[in-house]
Amino acid sequence: MQDKLNFNHCESIYWVFTQLCNDKCDHCYNSSGPQGARISEEECIQIIENLPDQVDRLILSGGEPLADKKLLYVILDRLQEKFQGKTQIMLQTNGDLLTGEILDILIEKGVTRFDIASIDRYHKHSGSRLIELAELFDSRGVDGTEHQPLIEKDNYLVQNFRLSWGYWGASEDLWLGGNWARGRSMEKNIWLRNPKHNFCNILSGGIGFLTGAEGIPQEISIQLWRINPCCPGTYKAMGDARKEKVAQVLERVAQSPVFQKINAGDPLGMGESIGISREYAEQRTEELQNICLWCDEFFKQFFEVATLESRFVEPGQIDVIA
Repeated sequence: MQDKLNFNHCESIYWVFTQLCNDKCDHCYNSSGPQGARISEEECIQIIENLPDQVDRLILSGGEPLADKKLLYVILDRLQEKFQGKTQIMLQTNGDLLTGEILDILIEKGVTRFDIASIDRYHKHSGSRLIELAELFDSRGVDGTEHQPLIEKDNYLVQNFRLSWGYWGASEDLWLGGNWARGRSMEKNIWLRNPKHNFCNILSGGIGFLTGAEGIPQEISIQLWRINPCCPGTYKAMGDARKEKVAQVLERVAQSPVFQKINAGDPLGMGESIGISREYAEQRTEELQNICLWCDEFFKQFFEVATLESRFVEPGQIDVIA
């Protein structure tokens, strides 16, 4: 796989650079809030240095990016220096803190796509600002005809990015954070108990993180500094974007049959190369009631990301767990 791909080119990177937020939603998968985790300006600059040389789109998210506004502005300036306007910069925000003055600055600093990710009953304002925000975007010539949060690939593979915005929100069957069995949704016991739902096989899951997939861009997630194949993230990160080149991390894991299965959106098969049967994975997913929890268990008990080897015996010397 390494010979066939240029990992110094990523189609899409989703970067949660802060978990600071003005809200504290029950369903938040990364436990963002007024005391949410943060990283320093120096760390963010180092992460930008370690990004691939070519990135088609970069989504900045949180937390709430505008709750960490000073850091956001520094990041935007550094991204323009690195990519020279050849990368579409997208901002995912709850919109609560957005004003005309801030919108003008964001546009000046190169943001061309805005996604309001709070139009639902779980967020503080429950979507009540939607009309106000629509008028605000319209006053700056930001097109609102395309509401989907992750726009078509053709829109970010060209260099003349048009200003646009959209909106969406959490729902019980998909974007409720409990779907991922992570963070505050676990604390509040509202995670989705559905072993048949394969989050890994849809957009923002692991599918295509190395190669892309049909209708899905090649996208990785960076949670603060943790390089992940998906938004929820594996139990341990693939690498540390503060210290490692993202391209080198992807080159390393691309050699592993385990991560190749994640790239295929097939976490039930990711243990087959080290002797863990699909039947066992299906059984444990059924018992755990969530495929992300099976992924956690697999990486806790059976596989070491740092060495890309089995955790419990030497590779090739284990009996198939069935």
